[in-house]
Amino acid sequence: MIELLSIEKQELEALLSEWKEPRFRAAQIMDWLKKGVRPEQMGNIPKGLREKLSALPFGGVKLIETLYSKKDDTAKMLYELEDGNIVECVLMRYSYGNTLCISTQAGCRMGCAFCASTLNGRVRDLTAGEMLSEVLETEKNFEHGEDRKRTVTNIVMMGSGEPLDNYENTVRFLRRATAEDGLRISPRNISLSTCGIVPRIMSLIDDAPHITLCISLHAPNNEIRDRLMPINSKWRMEELLPAAKAYADATGRRVIFEYALVDKVNSSEECAKELASRLRGINCHVNLIPLNSVKERALNGVSREYAHSFEGYLNKRGISATVRRELGTDIEGACGQLRNRRISERNTNSQNKGNTENC
Repeated sequence: MIELLSIEKQELEALLSEWKEPRFRAAQIMDWLKKGVRPEQMGNIPKGLREKLSALPFGGVKLIETLYSKKDDTAKMLYELEDGNIVECVLMRYSYGNTLCISTQAGCRMGCAFCASTLNGRVRDLTAGEMLSEVLETEKNFEHGEDRKRTVTNIVMMGSGEPLDNYENTVRFLRRATAEDGLRISPRNISLSTCGIVPRIMSLIDDAPHITLCISLHAPNNEIRDRLMPINSKWRMEELLPAAKAYADATGRRVIFEYALVDKVNSSEECAKELASRLRGINCHVNLIPLNSVKERALNGVSREYAHSFEGYLNKRGISATVRRELGTDIEGACGQLRNRRISERNTNSQNKGNTENC
C-alpha cells in the first residue's frame, strides 16, 4: 500500500474514486501533503475522509537531533523514520540560497572505502515520501525569514545511500519534488550523486533529464578505483565514462565528477594527468574534495593547499575543476558520521541495559 507522502495526484484520484469521494478532494489533499500535514490536521477535509486517510501509512520523519556549526551556518539534522531507523540531512547556506543534502537509504551497501555511510551496511531503502519528508521537516524546523521565502532552494541527493540503488523511489521523489502539486523545486536545482550504476544512468536520460548528474569517480584508472570503490568491479571506467558522456550529450547538462583526494592514493600529479586524459571530450566539471579522514579505513585526506595544486594540474590540461567549499567539519558533516555515532550509542545502551537485567 502506497504511503500518503509518496502518492501522486492521479493515484490519489483513483483511490478517492474507489472510496466514492468527489474528485476535487484530491487537489485539497495534495495541497496539505506538500506541506507535510497529516490527515487528522487537514481542516477542510470531512472527518470520514480524514479517518480513511489516517488508516494509510504516512511516510514522515521526525527530528531527533540538530547540530549547528560554530564555523559557518551549516546545520546537521538526524531524522527518525517511522520504523525507528535514522538518517541524516545537512543544510548548507550559500549566497544564492540554501542547499539540503538528503539521504536516500538507511545505510548503504556500495562499500566505498572513504565513506562512513557504508560501515554498517544498508538497512533499507527510503520511500519517496520519506525523502520528501526530509525536505518538509527541514522547512518546518528552520525559519524562513521576514520575506517568507522557502528555506530549501536546492536539493542534493548525496547523503547516506546510493540513489540509483533505490531507483524507483528516487525517480518518484524527483517527480514529487518538482511537481506543481509538490515542492515545485526546479529540476535544475536538484543534484543526484551516484557511484556509477551504469544502466540506471542511462535510464535517467529519459526519467530525469534536467537534474545535475554527479558521479563519484575518485580515481584516474581502474586499479585505484578498484581499491576505493567495489562497484568498479561490475562497471569499469570504460563503461562508466561513456555513460556519463551519453547523459551530458543527450541532456545538454554538464556532468559533475566528484573526486575525493586521498593522500598517497589518488592525489599525485601523475593521477591528475591521467584523469585529465580520461575526461577530455566530456562536458564536465571536477569537484575536488579533500577527504575527511576515515579512521576505520586508515585513509587520510590532503591539505586544502594541495587540493588547489591538484586543481591547477587539471585546469592547465583543459579540465574545469574547483575545490569544494569546506562546511560543517565541527559537526560530523561528512556522510554517515552522526548516524554511525547514534547507532553506536544505541547499541551500547542496549548492551548496558541487557547487562543490568542479567545481574
